[in-house]
Amino acid sequence: MTTTFLFDGPEDARVTILLAHGAGAPMDSASMNATARALAAAGFRVARFEFGYMASRRTEAGRKPPPRADKVIPEFVAAVDDLGPTNGPLIIGGKSMGGRVASMAADALFANGRIAGLLCLGYPFHPPEKPDQLRTAHLLELKTPALICQGTRDEFGVPAEIATYSLSPSIELLFLEDGDHDLKPRKALSGFSTADHLATIATKARDWVQRIAP
Repeated sequence: MTTTFLFDGPEDARVTILLAHGAGAPMDSASMNATARALAAAGFRVARFEFGYMASRRTEAGRKPPPRADKVIPEFVAAVDDLGPTNGPLIIGGKSMGGRVASMAADALFANGRIAGLLCLGYPFHPPEKPDQLRTAHLLELKTPALICQGTRDEFGVPAEIATYSLSPSIELLFLEDGDHDLKPRKALSGFSTADHLATIATKARDWVQRIAP
C-alpha cells in the first residue's frame, strides 16, 4: 500500500522532515498541524504520514488500537521509500510514539546514507507513572544525530529523570519550560505559549540541521 502524505512548506526546500504521529491522534491533529506549520515557517519541507492502524480509523474498518512500536518500523521505512528523493538532507521523526518508531528505524537508514538526522517531539521515555519501564535501550548507542524536544513537565520523562539516563552523545536535548507531552505550557504560570515553544523548536531545528548537514 502506497503511503499517503500531507505536505507543508516550500517544495524546493533544502531539508525535508518526515514526521509520524503519536499513538492516539492522527497526522492532522491540531498539535501536528501547528508543529508542521511552525517547521514550514522556518523553511523546512514537512511531510506527514499515518501508520496503518491510524489510517484505518478513516475507513469502515474503524478504530484499531496502536500496535507495539517495533511492529510498525517497516511502515516508517516504507514511508521513506515512498517519499522518494529529496532536494537535500532528510530528517525523520515524529510526535511521541512516532518519534520513538523513527528512532528505532534511524540507525539503519543513517548507515545507508538515507537520512541525516532524527527529530523527536515529546519522546516517551517511559509510560506515565512507570519510570522504571524505560524505552531507552536503543538510545544508549544511537549513531544518528538526534534532537529531542521535551516539555519540562512531560509525564513520559522529565529533565531530572532524563539526566540519569546514559544517552548517546549523538543526542541533543531541548527542554521547553512548563511544556506537557504536547509541549503545551501553562501560559499564566510560565509566560510562554505553545506557539512560542513551537517557534523555539523550529529555530533550534534549523540551527541543528545546519550543523549536522551543512
